[in-house]
Amino acid sequence: MATQYQNLSEYDSSTVPNATEMRFGIVVSEWNQPITSALLQGAYATLVAHGAKEEHIFVHYVPGAFELTFGAKLLAEKLRVDAVIGLGCIIRGETPHFDFISQGVTQGFVDLNMQYQLPFVFGVLTNDTMQQSFDRAGGKHGNKGDEAAVTAIKMVAFAKKLA
Repeated sequence: MATQYQNLSEYDSSTVPNATEMRFGIVVSEWNQPITSALLQGAYATLVAHGAKEEHIFVHYVPGAFELTFGAKLLAEKLRVDAVIGLGCIIRGETPHFDFISQGVTQGFVDLNMQYQLPFVFGVLTNDTMQQSFDRAGGKHGNKGDEAAVTAIKMVAFAKKLA
């Protein structure tokens, strides 16, 4: 959804299930750390606000956005979690590197969602400028971390409902 039409942090909290019994893995890219730290803050606070216990939120870091996929896979395999959230920030530069990394990480999360019986939530910003990223990491367009956390909670509840 285009953030010019919807603030990433605005949602109807009454539609978000209680996360008290849910366990979450969060894998965070160290690249563009000022942005990814803000995304993590938003995701973590949103999970806790909806009942997730802090001891059931497992945060781990990887060097860059490309490594998010492997990090997410390891969290799913090594920890007992109900969902994995990947948080990163890829900013367009002067070379096609942006396109390769963005496509690779996106496809990686698609593949993980198809391979495992738990949701992998894509909380990766892919923007043209650093300012656009700040605007979506707690700035004027809200926080993609909030959105990713709400998505994770809703998808865990959805999967449990159908189990």
